[in-house]
Amino acid sequence: MKDKKGSLWELFITYLKIGLFTFGGGYAMIALIEDEVSTKKKWISKEELADIVTIAESTPGPIAINSATYIGYKMGGVLGSAVATTGVVLPSLVIIYAISMFFDLFMSFEIVEYAFHGIKCAVGLIILRTGWKMIKSFKKTPLHWFLFAASILGITAINLFSLNFSSVYFVLIGAVIGFFIYLLDKNKTKIDSAKGGEGK
Repeated sequence: MKDKKGSLWELFITYLKIGLFTFGGGYAMIALIEDEVSTKKKWISKEELADIVTIAESTPGPIAINSATYIGYKMGGVLGSAVATTGVVLPSLVIIYAISMFFDLFMSFEIVEYAFHGIKCAVGLIILRTGWKMIKSFKKTPLHWFLFAASILGITAINLFSLNFSSVYFVLIGAVIGFFIYLLDKNKTKIDSAKGGEGK
């Protein structure tokens, strides 16, 4: 990147664009975040972005803000975090504030209602596309496929039967399983190393 001022300005403009041109928030923003910070700017890898999304799902705060804070800090420290986060929240803050002042009048227009229906459909497709791209980038071991299938079945059952079970628990359960798999692999490596040492 360029000098520090140029880098901070580029960081601000990039996240201002992300905040301004992504509708739906959450997963709908991941596609543009990936395109801007990973594909074009190459500030982070796609694998690193997948990790950020995972962390964002298991910690407080929206994905866009969490990614802005992380990437901003990586590129410019605390000031970089502040600049990137300000850039991504500024469009929403201004637009929502303006809408809140004239909300009833704004929603009374039939064309606005139809526009919102169209945006909802587009956001759904963007989320599906983003999910598919994330699936393609993940490791594909039997355990990963099992957890993926179990999560889909679990979420489907929750929606079908209106169960009071937060999807956040799926993230936490996956984290616990991953932690135990890590411990098992580490233990197995130690045992193999010990056996190798005895063989010598």
